[in-house]
Amino acid sequence: MYIIKVPLGVRSYTISIGSSLLSRLGQECKRLYLGQRCAVITDRNVATHYGEAAAQSLQGSGFEPILITVPAGETAKILKVVSSCYDQLAAHRLERKSFVVALGGGVVGDLAGFVAATFLRGIDLVQVPTTLLSQVDSSVGGKVGVNLKAGKNLVGAFFQPRFVLCDLYTLETLPAREYRAGLAEVIKYGIIHDVELFKRLEQVMPKLLQRDPDTLSSVVARCCQIKAGVVGQDETESGLRAILNFGHTLGHALEAVCGYGRFLHGEAIAIGQVLASRLSAELLGFPQRDVERIAGVFEKAGLPTYIRLSPAQREKLFQAMQHDKKVSEGIIKFVLVNKIGQVSFGQPVPLDLVEKVLAEPPVQTAGTEPSADD
Repeated sequence: MYIIKVPLGVRSYTISIGSSLLSRLGQECKRLYLGQRCAVITDRNVATHYGEAAAQSLQGSGFEPILITVPAGETAKILKVVSSCYDQLAAHRLERKSFVVALGGGVVGDLAGFVAATFLRGIDLVQVPTTLLSQVDSSVGGKVGVNLKAGKNLVGAFFQPRFVLCDLYTLETLPAREYRAGLAEVIKYGIIHDVELFKRLEQVMPKLLQRDPDTLSSVVARCCQIKAGVVGQDETESGLRAILNFGHTLGHALEAVCGYGRFLHGEAIAIGQVLASRLSAELLGFPQRDVERIAGVFEKAGLPTYIRLSPAQREKLFQAMQHDKKVSEGIIKFVLVNKIGQVSFGQPVPLDLVEKVLAEPPVQTAGTEPSADD
């Protein structure tokens, strides 16, 4: 088992990574002296596999859990679902010392985290991520929130969990498409921070796709270690933490334009990362051979690297980008690549250059190139 510490002073917490850890959920909560009443918020798919196991572990340690199930998928991340969760927490008489367990992928983690951050002005939160994407990214660092029609994650908070429990066994029931989508965030860490990790991913991608336990555990641990280090230096994204948004400016806009659920988050940001690397070649002199290496590793992971948009769709994309949280004084800012393993954040990019890159297929086109109408 790997244990990673997120260094945030009195609010520091640990990430435990290993197999068959879900049975220890109750023990870990008891160790932190969390309140007796609690709620496990999960989606309908995850509840079928792990809802009962989580509840039994909590009950076995003396807690009184209620299981709250929400619809599966990005469309659940709305205020209407948040309101429903509030009503159920109130009916179960959760108190200020009570806590919420987020059991599921990134959508559940964001949604349940936002519920915990705002119910009774904040009750404790435990993250139990069950997808690869949530284990390496969204469960760590305290970003919680929901979507509006205008854009993704426009309502939210920074709210750190008390601990994160990554049970790699839960990935065995993850559909192949969702597993591959999680690899987009894994690859991101190599591009933005660790060239050796990137090189390793180029070599071990077949093993990762096979979910080899040893390869998977060490890669997940390295990703969590990188994110913990970044969050420890910049919790509220006033500077360095912005590097974690590599590929997300375009990726989030694609999700909004194509409709939440058309692309999985990881698929959208895979396209966004390749497009950002192409912008980096235009603006920062990032070598074309490395653009192709980045596209190539996403292709090996079975992820899309380009999307064909009509002029009308590109216009909608630009409008969605204007609503991005990273827009400053009306100027869209990007994270761009200096070299693999090092990026620069807050880079202004002219819209005409974005349009040019979107309109032109990449030089290397061996990967999936969906149309927005597919």
